[in-house]
Order: sequence, then structure tokens, then C-alpha cells
Amino acid sequence: MSGIVVHLPEGNGDAPVTLRLGPGESARFGRGSAHTPVDLCLGDESVSRLAGEIHATDDHWQLSNLSNTHAYLVENPEGAGEYLRVPPRRIGAPIPFEFSRVVLPSRRETPLSFQVFAPDHVYLDPDTRGGSRESRTMTAYSLDETATYFLVLVALCEPWLRDHSPAAVPTTPQVVARLHGHPACTRLTARAVSSHLDYLADEKLRIELPDGDRADRRGGKREAVVGLALKFGIVREEHLALLPGPGLGAGLGAGPGLNPGPGAGTGLGPGRSGR
Repeated sequence: MSGIVVHLPEGNGDAPVTLRLGPGESARFGRGSAHTPVDLCLGDESVSRLAGEIHATDDHWQLSNLSNTHAYLVENPEGAGEYLRVPPRRIGAPIPFEFSRVVLPSRRETPLSFQVFAPDHVYLDPDTRGGSRESRTMTAYSLDETATYFLVLVALCEPWLRDHSPAAVPTTPQVVARLHGHPACTRLTARAVSSHLDYLADEKLRIELPDGDRADRRGGKREAVVGLALKFGIVREEHLALLPGPGLGAGLGAGPGLNPGPGAGTGLGPGRSGR
């Protein structure tokens, strides 16, 4: 993934917005006005007209807090409660999380927030043994197996892996129901699953789909993601242990190694959980 994806969910601004920023590009957020245009409009009177700016680089992104009074939080929804506090007037704070939730204080019952999917975190091939950077082999698909988006991918692949034969790819509501018993997914929504699917297809697996209506593209995207994940062994039988049980004829328990984190599964939509 080159650049970042920024998503403002419904209910946090004038309208839901999804932006893609390439390296070197920026987006401004705030309440905005005719004289102060912003890319992400946050409709709350406690938010500055120009509250901040997001800047994408080659391998991470930066957050500038342009408020004179309010600190902003950047949460890792899929971690164990990790967050960064960006103080007022801080320019270009580097954000290390692959998926982040930016939270702004407001006068509402719940804070305003939006999600940012960072540039793809690159991992060495697990069989690599030292050597120079130029000689090392990088993984073709850098997926974090502790992330909620990977759980969504395993749930999509589960019917085929259990039956070892072509099977219908689960629908979005079926994925929500299948993952509900996992502690990281108790608040997972259909919108979150769709966002995770988009992230997997567009950024992680880089799948190109022909033009078509929205319903056809959504179904085709699920099938394409599953087909690629199974073809290249990205999801294998051992990954089924990550899913909660019982489900689809199996009684496996919730898998280890996943960090629920506060509010995991509710971002872009979901998670990561999302981003």
C-alpha cells in the first residue's frame, strides 16, 4: 500500500467521507467554513474551523494538531489500549500504528473520531536469515495475523477450508455473526466488515475488479479475496483456530494472539477493526 486511507464514518461529520492520500499529499480536517475549506468536515461547534492536518509519507503518516486548546488522541483499536496524545500546536507528529482512530474532544456524549489506515507495514519473509537490505526477500502480501481484518479474511475462507471443496462465500451478515463470539469482535458491524473487505481487496491484496453495480462488485470482491487468499496459502487450515467456536460444524475456541483493544472492530468500520 502506497499512501494512506482516511475514513470519516457516518455520524461524525456532515457526511461520511473516504479519502486516499498518496505520499506527499495532505488532508485538512475541522469544522470548516466558506473561507476555511476542509477535506474532512467535523460538524461540532467545539471543533476548530481548521482543527488539524494529516500528511502521508512513504512509510507512515503524520498528524498536525492546529488547535490552540485541545489535545487529540490517536488510538490503536487493535492493540492493548495503546494510544498517543498529540498536544495543541504540535506539527507533524509521526504515527506508528497501521490502523488508527483519531479522537477529538467534543460537547457530544461520544467524542468525534475518524480512522486512518497507514502505509502498508512491510515484513521480512519468515525464512530470511540476515543479509543486506537489498538481498532480503520481502513478503508479497504483508498481512498482520493479529488484526481484525485477518479474522474477517479467515471467516470468509472458512467454508472452503472446512469442506475442501468450492463453497459459497459468506455474506457480510454471516461474517458478523460468525465473529461475534470473539472478544475482539463483539462490537463488529456490517459496515465494519465491508470496510475490512475493501481494505483487504484494495490495499493488502491489491485486487482489480471490473466495473459493475455496487452489489455485483461487493460479491465479486468477496470471491476474489477468498480465491487469492486460498490460492497463495495466505489463509490455511491452522488459521481456523483463530475463529471463535462453535461455527460451521467446528467447535474451536477463540484463537490466541489477538489483542481486542478498546472499541476494536468498530472502525473503518471495523478494525483496522476498520483500519
